[in-house]
Amino acid sequence: MLNRLEAQSPDALLALIKLHAADERPDKVDLGVGVYRTGQGDTPVFAAIKAAEQQLVDRQDSKSYLGPEGDMGFVNALMPYIFGADATMGGRIAGMQTPGGTGAVRLAVALAQKAGMERLHMGVPSWPNHAQILNDIALETVTFQHSNPDGTANIDAVLEAIRNAGPNDGVLLHGCCHNPTGIDYSAEEWQAIGDAIAETGIFPIIDTAYQGLGHGLEEDAAGMRSVLAKVPEAFVCYSCDKNFGMYRDRVGAFYILSDGQDTLDNAFSNANALARASWSMPPDHGAAAVRLILRDEELTKVWKDELDTMRSRMRDVRRALADAGTAGSVDLTPLGGQNGLFSVLPVSKEQVAQLREEHAIYMAGSGRINIAGLTMGNIEKFVDALADVTG
Repeated sequence: MLNRLEAQSPDALLALIKLHAADERPDKVDLGVGVYRTGQGDTPVFAAIKAAEQQLVDRQDSKSYLGPEGDMGFVNALMPYIFGADATMGGRIAGMQTPGGTGAVRLAVALAQKAGMERLHMGVPSWPNHAQILNDIALETVTFQHSNPDGTANIDAVLEAIRNAGPNDGVLLHGCCHNPTGIDYSAEEWQAIGDAIAETGIFPIIDTAYQGLGHGLEEDAAGMRSVLAKVPEAFVCYSCDKNFGMYRDRVGAFYILSDGQDTLDNAFSNANALARASWSMPPDHGAAAVRLILRDEELTKVWKDELDTMRSRMRDVRRALADAGTAGSVDLTPLGGQNGLFSVLPVSKEQVAQLREEHAIYMAGSGRINIAGLTMGNIEKFVDALADVTG
């Protein structure tokens, strides 16, 4: 039977990791892998996480199953940060734990399809795994251009997609810190999106993987909240992998919003059944650590301070790039107004290869760069190299 399988193309980012690791040049720069790095190039474990993990070592008295919905203490503790002071939005929300944000997106798409969704509208470029999940589930995908060449959001494209949607269509939106462009909608644009969704009845799925890495925890959730306040139903996919530094522990959550209690209960029971058939029970450790942090006032403060430091460093890098102006044919000024870990540069695959081979600068072939891979010590090298290959 296995002879019937066709070889799949290797993941380009994983191949890039291997190339970077094998490069012996001491001044090499990794802008490919999507993890936060300090000014020294490290991806540390948060101090708040270390403290919470120690509590687990000292106090946890069982590793028994939690059930397909996972750690509900974790799920509920996150809700005020995601949805605001009225965490349940008047009892309109039910949630469950998932294996990372990827598990939440997978569950959202599978449940939407089971509920009758026929097509999902998605802005491109998007996180590559979005398309892979949609293809694997075999849900038809319709794309629109997320961004304009000048580094702003293409609000006209998303509004056109929403207004022209069919009765069984959905739309996938990034909650903040868009991956890969870093281009977010303004408050006014989010309001317009919410109005359009309410008018047409298209089903919104909002993927929020970087809350706190743009302008702040409250600021980064404001756009999503404005949409949820206007619609009768929605799915929210959430990841703690980035804003708690829990990449390898796969910490995520999935939330269902509905105006009807019976509808909410039925949808949650179907989500539980899909989760049971997919991963049975989500991993406990990372979610338990996050729960302990959010239930402890001092640990919450430590976590927020660490998050502030991350965000401030990335904003400093963006300002430095914007201040550099142009590098060859590339205008870097829009990067100063973008958010989160990523931005996309208008460079060709050939120029990306030239940056790697001649300057030891590693980045995705799409032109996506990880802002956190830059430091005040290597920004000048990067700008000069970019000018060299694009000038």
